[in-house]
Amino acid sequence: MTLKLEWRAGWVAGALVLVSAFWILRSFIAPLAWASIVALVSWPAYRRFADRMPRRFASSLTPLLFTVFISLAVLGPMLFAFGALAMQARTWGQQLIVAEKQGLPPPARLEDVPLIGDWLMDQWHATLGTPGGVSLQLQHADAASLFGWAGSFGQFIAHHAFIVSFTLLGLFFLYRGGEALAGEIVRIVQSKLGRRGASYLERAIVAIRATVYGTIVVGLIDGALTGIAYALAGVPSAHLWGAVTGLFAMVPFLAYAAVVGVALMLFATGAGAAALAVIGLGIAVVFATDKIARPLLVGGAMKLGFLWVLLGSLGGFEALGLLGLFVGPVVLALAGTLLQELRNGVETTAAAGEVWPVGNPDGQAALATRPSSEATAAPNVRSGERSLELSA
Repeated sequence: MTLKLEWRAGWVAGALVLVSAFWILRSFIAPLAWASIVALVSWPAYRRFADRMPRRFASSLTPLLFTVFISLAVLGPMLFAFGALAMQARTWGQQLIVAEKQGLPPPARLEDVPLIGDWLMDQWHATLGTPGGVSLQLQHADAASLFGWAGSFGQFIAHHAFIVSFTLLGLFFLYRGGEALAGEIVRIVQSKLGRRGASYLERAIVAIRATVYGTIVVGLIDGALTGIAYALAGVPSAHLWGAVTGLFAMVPFLAYAAVVGVALMLFATGAGAAALAVIGLGIAVVFATDKIARPLLVGGAMKLGFLWVLLGSLGGFEALGLLGLFVGPVVLALAGTLLQELRNGVETTAAAGEVWPVGNPDGQAALATRPSSEATAAPNVRSGERSLELSA
């Protein structure tokens, strides 16, 4: 009886410690998750980079240099797009100043817009077409709402700057001690889940890499092809809007909003035919990448259909924000593996034998199949040889 009470007390104390640790670190969960995803995806490239660096730099300079390189590769396109948007916003601000002083004539055929043409003309004349119209509209606006919007925008910038900063810090330490950490993760997974653990771990790694690679490729394809379409249609700063469309393409269906926005901007300048061409080509490109490229790149590697990839991305985005775009499909892939095992009534790894991480000649870990007769033998792997590159 005493031993049973002590055992329960130990579990309660351990649970309290874990809950307290999670509560203390709750603000850093998202940065650490982002750092883990980036490190896992870029680990093969980091190992090749580290092999070419002197060994005396392995503990500090090598992970620092690669962290800087990854930061530029990931944040560079985003900073370019947002910087270009800021320049475009400056141009729009100058046009508003002109409209405030002398008014701007409405675009040609604005009143021909179906259903809302007359309303658009009235709004244009009341705001941009009349000197002082912009100031008048701002006076009618709720000052408290404007200040609240500005405060929310500032909080948004500060929050994401915090996430980026601690993501880079966590990424540096993951590159620095990733092999030892991966070895410990493999050991824990195998000790708790047995021969199924390594297959689940491999499945998760494949799913994460496929999701990230597929998202990047879809964004690049959408950005390049829509940028070409914008240039052919005569859109000012077509490369900028192509980059914005590519960034929006990371979230399913969001790229359509960018295409429609560019088409409306063209229509406002009187280029109705060009606007229709942009909508047609842009929607066709986004539809093809979402319905063909994304399922092939993401669903093919994870053995998931398009619907499940889409639901995982959207459901994850709703639950976890941008991080959920990558976590959602991974969770569904693991759930699919479990359901397949339950449906078959056997473990998926049992037919082929047990999956063990073993050291390869390059000193990196890889998944290999060990006969089931050796299931009780301990894997002959040093912790330092187990790396995150489980499925490279």
